[in-house]
Amino acid sequence: MTILHIDSSILGENSVSRDLTATVVAELTAKGNETVLRRDLADPATEAAFDGDPVEQLMSADTLVIGAPMYNFAIPHQLKAWIDSVAVAGRTFRYTAEGPEGLAGGRRAIVVYASGGVHDGTTDFVEPYLRHMLGFIGITDVTVLRVEGLALSPETRAEAIAAARAKVPGLVEKVAA
Repeated sequence: MTILHIDSSILGENSVSRDLTATVVAELTAKGNETVLRRDLADPATEAAFDGDPVEQLMSADTLVIGAPMYNFAIPHQLKAWIDSVAVAGRTFRYTAEGPEGLAGGRRAIVVYASGGVHDGTTDFVEPYLRHMLGFIGITDVTVLRVEGLALSPETRAEAIAAARAKVPGLVEKVAA
């Protein structure tokens, strides 16, 4: 299995989404036969050093693990730029008489979605957007691990992180099945 591990948080070591994507990847690779391709979209040095084709990197992966923090009700611009770089007509989708058709199917995605508040359907633009764009390119097997309320209080933050971390083994078992 090849895993494409994508982080986009600007918070470095203080990032909950980074911590949890690392936990998910560690759980996925526990059996030892996996290759991990890493993209840190918020690190200018590593992104400047990336000289590959993002579409080829995406297409070589079986599983995507995407860290998606909510910034101002949406995804970080770095993640949006990556999506724009992989949503390429003729490569990851095509237009047909019946409408667009995704060409990147057969993959699955695990999205770690972290937010300071608790959001309902009216203020959540992260999960619907990512599900739509991943589906648009053909990736419809999408599992979202939400960790919310991180800015409400230190206690709420700790509880939310512990609850999300406790879900990882079951989530990975379900996804791997």
